[in-house]
Amino acid sequence: MGLLSLGTPLDWEECKKLADHVREHGIDQFLSIWRNTKDKEGDTLLWGDEVEYIVVSYDDDEKDARLSLRQAEILKTLADDEALKRAGGVIPEQQEQSSVSPAEILPTFHAEYGRYMLEATPGAPYSCSLKDLLSVEPNMKRRRVIAKAHMKENESPITLTSYPRLGCERFTDPYYPPTGAASRSLFLPDEIINPHPRFPTLTANIRTRRTEKVAMNVPIFFDENTPRPFVDPTIPRDRDLFPEDANAREGAAKVDHIYMDSMGFGMGCCCLQITFQAKNVVEARRLYDQLTPLGPIMLAMTAAAPLWRGYVSNQDCRWNVIAGSVDDRPPEERGEGPLKNSRYRIPKSRYDSVDCYLSEDERLRPEYNDVPLVKDEAIRQRLLDAGIDERLANHVSHLFIRDPLVIFSELIDQNDTVSSDHFENIWSTNWQTMRFKPPPPGSDIGWRVEFRSMEIQITDFENAAFSIFIVLLTRAILSFGLNFYIPISKVDENMQLAHHRGAILTEKFWFRKNVFPTTGSCSEGAPHINGDKPSRPGSPGAPTLGPVEDEYERMTINEIMNGKGDYPGLLPLVENYLNSINCDVETRCELNKYLALIRRRASGELQTAATWIREFVRNHPAYKKDSVVSREINYDLIKAVEKITNGEGREEGLGREMLGF
Repeated sequence: MGLLSLGTPLDWEECKKLADHVREHGIDQFLSIWRNTKDKEGDTLLWGDEVEYIVVSYDDDEKDARLSLRQAEILKTLADDEALKRAGGVIPEQQEQSSVSPAEILPTFHAEYGRYMLEATPGAPYSCSLKDLLSVEPNMKRRRVIAKAHMKENESPITLTSYPRLGCERFTDPYYPPTGAASRSLFLPDEIINPHPRFPTLTANIRTRRTEKVAMNVPIFFDENTPRPFVDPTIPRDRDLFPEDANAREGAAKVDHIYMDSMGFGMGCCCLQITFQAKNVVEARRLYDQLTPLGPIMLAMTAAAPLWRGYVSNQDCRWNVIAGSVDDRPPEERGEGPLKNSRYRIPKSRYDSVDCYLSEDERLRPEYNDVPLVKDEAIRQRLLDAGIDERLANHVSHLFIRDPLVIFSELIDQNDTVSSDHFENIWSTNWQTMRFKPPPPGSDIGWRVEFRSMEIQITDFENAAFSIFIVLLTRAILSFGLNFYIPISKVDENMQLAHHRGAILTEKFWFRKNVFPTTGSCSEGAPHINGDKPSRPGSPGAPTLGPVEDEYERMTINEIMNGKGDYPGLLPLVENYLNSINCDVETRCELNKYLALIRRRASGELQTAATWIREFVRNHPAYKKDSVVSREINYDLIKAVEKITNGEGREEGLGREMLGF
């Protein structure tokens, strides 16, 4: 999460009056950034990860693990301690045990939406060196140790994607009833929201713009004793504190589903995100495109969210819950009525999968951008007139169909040559599986892309493994000129498949059959896996392009990752990259430990966290086979998660022990 602006936030009615102002000046700011940085060259690979924690508060006497709402106090103690360390020291025992730099030892902690959440990033970006890759897991471990050291004895930072009993009775410490005016939730008190003015205002403005509460319905997992049909008995049917309380009675809560009605259910989830700096804007756009088809694949690989509001669900992932939790579209934008007060029908939430590719890569066939793109045509034409190419103009004008959701009165008028606040107001509240990130004005930061789909894993080893794999894959993409293009509609289909229970083993995903650079370009001087130079369409010897449907097929995750037939697999491509740079034996051996996790997760030898969590609940002696996650089950689950995180457990399917390291 970036810097949080201070000021007086405006409610939705005031924001609506200023929406065009923010859009207009946001485009001015983008064009200023473009003019100043479009020719920026030679930036080195820098990258970093973001790890998010939930902070649990144990009551061992009551066998309860609740959410601690002490985010502000914990961050204050961390900030105070960071000041002391920067003034002349680090934690002594960590310095003695580490060979990495002080910048890496001192991570940075940030606030998140939930008052029970912490985000931690490295103290400085990683470089492209293999040594830095090997420091990722120790760095993650240090972050957890430092965070834990600044908590109460009965508190602990846990990396779970979704807290199993969010929205159940007395799930917070301290307890607050669900009576807040921002979310007007039947289940969540506003006190779980970060108190910074941005967050409750964002929550209220999404609800107000939508004209009703957000509504997420996750399919229930039907066990032996789960009622059929399932009509959730915990939904209050007679509360009338707010007008929106009637939403559930009027159809928002679906039969056979777990109903959730607040932004907190989605933005209160934890994830693992990776941001890369490219050498220039061309490379950043290429990475954006080539990583886009990987979003749903890595979502299924990292699936870790089977429990919602005290129930076992029949899906494995968080993405559609977050998408619903910030879906600010009123009914007519969702296609449920004629357009009267809105400008567009918009197919997706502002938090969803990527809608279009944006590179000028010659391999990007028009057929790949096969989903109709809703655009602000006036903004698009303005961008084209300013010299922006068509694909980038389409991307920007599509994101700018959205309204700004939080405007601070003090920031209405800005200097568009030095500020990017209006631009980021809309740009950074389009939360998609990939984010293309222009350089901030006045900084040395280059063009970046952010990979956003992965769920947080239980152990630091797993989180490090997925981070390292994605970094190495980007190097293979650029070095070998790999081509992962498939139609965006197939990427969307894959996103839905990724949510299915056990999708990593039971579903087949659309993926490109030939990923080698036969019709595109590689990085200059890069090796080619198949030994051939790429050829341009129309040049002598260039292949004739056939139907786009012949370029992809359904594959299992195991096939996508480990290969099949003439398709090499993503892991062998990464291994070939390591061979091409003459990685030394010792480093290769260490990296292979992380790649082994990816390989065996894809093959099914190692479980996803979602499968492990679901089976833990179903095998618990207190479980009544009714899909209910009781307070006792939740307590034992959180304790088991902490034990595994600390390397004290040998639970089947998880951790280093199962890999033999």
